[in-house]
Amino acid sequence: MKVLGIDPGTAACGFGIVHESDGRLRATCHGWWRTSPRERLEARLLTIFTGVQELIAEHAPDAVAIEESYVGADARIALTVGQARGAVLVAASSAGVACTEYAPARVKQAVCGYGRADKEQVGKMVKAILGLDAVPTPNHAADALAVAICHALAPPLMRIAS
Repeated sequence: MKVLGIDPGTAACGFGIVHESDGRLRATCHGWWRTSPRERLEARLLTIFTGVQELIAEHAPDAVAIEESYVGADARIALTVGQARGAVLVAASSAGVACTEYAPARVKQAVCGYGRADKEQVGKMVKAILGLDAVPTPNHAADALAVAICHALAPPLMRIAS
């Protein structure tokens, strides 16, 4: 199974592809799209949409896993993250790839064994699980790989129910 994980955001949107085979996981690629707040919102969303489409066309993942939005004190940030998530969902749907969403605590639980792990812990565990030489940077890419790992390791029925 090949999973494209996404850590959504309009300023920085992380991505990572994990391939699971015979119980082993390896990272295929990871990175992030960065957009300027000086750009119009629709241009920023198009960057994310196009990036997801290109990754799907190049790597043909079996699934897209996306981190659910964390709604904190700033409703404006939650709204823009939601719009980035929408760009990802539409890009995946237009390519015929199913999307599954995971709460941040569920991703951290799957990767670190603790639902309140900090970014540093997540990065170190992603490095260890995937056998990487270094912690993926920036942390948006590490978070995206963590989402992909969460989906790849989820029991089949849980993937369907999510």
